[in-house]
Amino acid sequence: MDATQGTNEERDTGELAEGYDVVVVGGGAAGLSGALSLGRARRRVLVVDAGQPRNAPAEGVHVFLTRDGISPQELVAIGRDEVRRYGGRVTHGTVVALDRVEGGFAVELADGRRTRAKKLLVTTGLVDVLPDIPGLRELWGTDVIHCPYCHGWEVQDEPIGVLGQNAMAVHQALMFRQWSDDIVLFRHRAPALTDEQAEQLAARGIRVVDDEVVALERDGSGRLAGVRVATGEVVPRVAVATASRLEARGEVLGLLGLEVTPHPLGADLATMVPSDAMGKTAVDGVWVAGNVTDPMAQVITSAAAAMMAGAAINADLMAEELAAAVSAARAG
Repeated sequence: MDATQGTNEERDTGELAEGYDVVVVGGGAAGLSGALSLGRARRRVLVVDAGQPRNAPAEGVHVFLTRDGISPQELVAIGRDEVRRYGGRVTHGTVVALDRVEGGFAVELADGRRTRAKKLLVTTGLVDVLPDIPGLRELWGTDVIHCPYCHGWEVQDEPIGVLGQNAMAVHQALMFRQWSDDIVLFRHRAPALTDEQAEQLAARGIRVVDDEVVALERDGSGRLAGVRVATGEVVPRVAVATASRLEARGEVLGLLGLEVTPHPLGADLATMVPSDAMGKTAVDGVWVAGNVTDPMAQVITSAAAAMMAGAAINADLMAEELAAAVSAARAG
């Protein structure tokens, strides 16, 4: 997930060095974690962050050991300081051009700045494509949530609605039942229930509303008041859970011929950029980590994956340097 913008220092747009060992595209938890592992390996690292965070509306990051509840902005600020401690550079910008050149890649930013990188680590995350329902976008990340592990504790024992968008609706309703016994499944666009699903929902005391949802209503303070359906009924709810479509931010990778592909669970749920277990892509010298390749990853798992990708990149650089040293020794 990308980082938010903050102080003038964090919006650094100064001149870049001529070249770096690694340019990291995306400066959220994944990008900064990868940069940290590379910095500690004594690599010259540049992090380019566009300041378009997926998790900006969230009040806190959860299930991140020692940082549970920290704001996304504070987590990024700490991460940037740690990267800089090991000589890394974090700059505000958007990568608009990538070209293969001798020894690596030419990198160009939207503001015209250019540099080179031996390797690339792309951690641009994803975009949540939200249901087109009046009132929903305004409440996204606060009263409209998607992950029980991220937000379930904060709405425990409250009236929760689950907005059905796809075949995952029943699963999501049964999941949130762990946190509250007052769950209403608004089937909306989800497929008709099977007999088995209807039996499961009934057994867990989950009410099913088949009418289409037409709006989310807010109270005088701007918080969620209820869910309005096509009949005009407003079902009071404190929170609504829904599954957005998760679209990988893979445009920059398309410049190198890497295509975004449907997720194995289905293109209607998510897209991704394929990679191996260490984040290596089909393009030599390019790694990915975080939500751009694993849409279901939480912040802590994205950070862990990028740390491993950073180690893999360093190993690749070491192998090249060793080969060059052996070749030079033989020639000498």
